[in-house]
Amino acid sequence: MKKSNIYIILAIGVVLGVILYFALRDPKKVVAAQDKPETEEAHGHMPIKEVELNEAQYTASGIALGSFSMKNLSDVVNANGYTELPPQNQADVSVHLQGVVQSINVIEGQFVKKGQLLATIESPEFAKLQEAYLTSKSNLEYLTLEYDRQKTLSDENVNSKKVYQRTKSDFEIEKAKFNSLQKQLSLLNISKAGASSTMPIIAPIAGYITQVNVKIGSNAEVGKPLFSVIDNSKLHVDLLVYEKDLQKVKPGQNIRFTLTNQDNIEIKGKVFTVSKAFENETKSVAVHADISNNNQVLIPGMYVNALIDVGIKEVKALPTDAVVRAEGREFIFVLEEGHEEAEEHGHEHEEAEHEHEEHEHEGKMFHFQRVEVKTGTTQLGYVQVTLLQKIEADAQIVLKGAYYIQSHLVKSEGGGGHEH
Repeated sequence: MKKSNIYIILAIGVVLGVILYFALRDPKKVVAAQDKPETEEAHGHMPIKEVELNEAQYTASGIALGSFSMKNLSDVVNANGYTELPPQNQADVSVHLQGVVQSINVIEGQFVKKGQLLATIESPEFAKLQEAYLTSKSNLEYLTLEYDRQKTLSDENVNSKKVYQRTKSDFEIEKAKFNSLQKQLSLLNISKAGASSTMPIIAPIAGYITQVNVKIGSNAEVGKPLFSVIDNSKLHVDLLVYEKDLQKVKPGQNIRFTLTNQDNIEIKGKVFTVSKAFENETKSVAVHADISNNNQVLIPGMYVNALIDVGIKEVKALPTDAVVRAEGREFIFVLEEGHEEAEEHGHEHEEAEHEHEEHEHEGKMFHFQRVEVKTGTTQLGYVQVTLLQKIEADAQIVLKGAYYIQSHLVKSEGGGGHEH
């Protein structure tokens, strides 16, 4: 057979094959293929993912729910500083006369009221002081009567002016001596009646005992502190602001600060004064601020990280722990209210039915939906969050425990996590 005849036969075969293909193919499949919509992945969107936790998992994870907070994260001045007490709320207790410690009635950390007995000091000098006071008191009573009598006689020209002047001088000298002794006894808290060799040491302010520098039998020396007392009710914060930000800070501005190693609990305050001199050689100025919501246990000297609000621009923010990063994106988790089980939605998968039967024995189930977001400025444990997917206005957002939910999603990706 010639080659030309072979080519003709092959051509005829190809034409017949094409005709048979179009004649025999299913037209329904063609239509279905044409009508099939593009998937979300084709458009570059992430599929909606759900995580399901049983009651035991939810409780063990320590999940905390909440909503957005409005925070000023951009119009702020960053500052560091310490909690501080004004000098009028601190006291060192010392003595004005030397003695020996006879008793101690307090211990470190104890709260004391103003005027409460802290200790007693013993010295013979105390008894001598009381004796001098009582003697002066008696002399003054006599000289008062004699002065009045001599004044009357002088007014009537019965005696000489010289006798009257001498009596008046003796009276005024004794009166001054008596007043001096009286003030000394009051200053030393020594009784003016009777004779005693002990002197009480009392608290000058209400507060907590921070130091006890003596023990029984110790020699209490003049000018050396025996006790230290502080009153933390007037605690404030001293923040160091550098020269470049100084013009932005003014009294009356709100501050927010967190304490190191205190679980990032935010405490609020208000600036009440700005120093007019640099602190040492740091080129920073001290900004003093009152504490508004002092519900925490604060003591002087705690290190703080603070923000001073110098503007009013507020944005939606969440704790930084509420945002998880996965697959190159950022997400939060939202609790789904009234979620129905997969079986009730008509899923006919055997695995879903088996899972539903297991859930009936696990108690209440919690369903969380992963929502994509975009983050912005981060300050004091909060981050600006912009939603990229719509959620309900009253949606319960996972503020704490988001990473646990994300790890659970990763583990169950093959069968436990649902995708819509």
